[in-house]
Amino acid sequence: MRIATWNVNSIRSRIDRVVDVLDRHDLDVLLIQETKCRDDQFPEMPLRAAGYEIAMHGLNQWNGVAVVSRVGLEDVSVGFPGMPAFGEPPVQEARALGATCGGVRVWSLYVPNGREVGHAHYSYKLDWLARLRDNAAGWLAEDTHAQILLAGDWNIAPVDEDVWDIGFFDGKTHVTDAERAAFRSVVDTGFADVVRPFTPGPGTYTYWDYTQLRFPKKQGMRIDFALASPTLAARVVDASIDREERKGKGASDHAPVVVTLGD
Repeated sequence: MRIATWNVNSIRSRIDRVVDVLDRHDLDVLLIQETKCRDDQFPEMPLRAAGYEIAMHGLNQWNGVAVVSRVGLEDVSVGFPGMPAFGEPPVQEARALGATCGGVRVWSLYVPNGREVGHAHYSYKLDWLARLRDNAAGWLAEDTHAQILLAGDWNIAPVDEDVWDIGFFDGKTHVTDAERAAFRSVVDTGFADVVRPFTPGPGTYTYWDYTQLRFPKKQGMRIDFALASPTLAARVVDASIDREERKGKGASDHAPVVVTLGD
């Protein structure tokens, strides 16, 4: 079974690339972030024609998450219990979508960016991660053998080698102690980063900004992760980052992250 996560940065702009990635990696499940469309605007037909079921949650041209599966799609959950809201009036943004696919409980997660240290969105990000941690701990407490994958764009670089120049990010979001501690707190509930062992750094990234020629200069960040529960982590036999997908006209600024499971 092969599962991938990918921030596509607009599903309508990149539906052809999405179908190609599904085929090229022979994916059973794809977790998508930043769809940037309402549910009624989601381009379902090419995916259904390729043999996939779809669950999506999008409210407007921002955020948006989806789960695409050819191994079943059941028990869809929009958001997790206690997920914080943001804005005035407060709204629960389209940032988390859960489903059970082929016996694995997957969550497509688009963690808030944080914008800048001290901003209200930064506090929202930390609160959002704290509520996710609480739920993750609860899911494992309910069933220690549960097969759960928390995957997506975490908007956090957990260690210094996850950015091309830590000095450049001094005082910026994604690398602050509080954000890194929030990421570790999810790991500490029992979830493991199952991609890093197969894709060691430094210089291994999943995101490259469109500006300043960041991609050809190899100036990226590793901010897309797949965290697996203990039982699921034991099934992981391979993982990769499809850096090639970042190339060419019309590419997303993120690369797909692929996890392969054994029996």
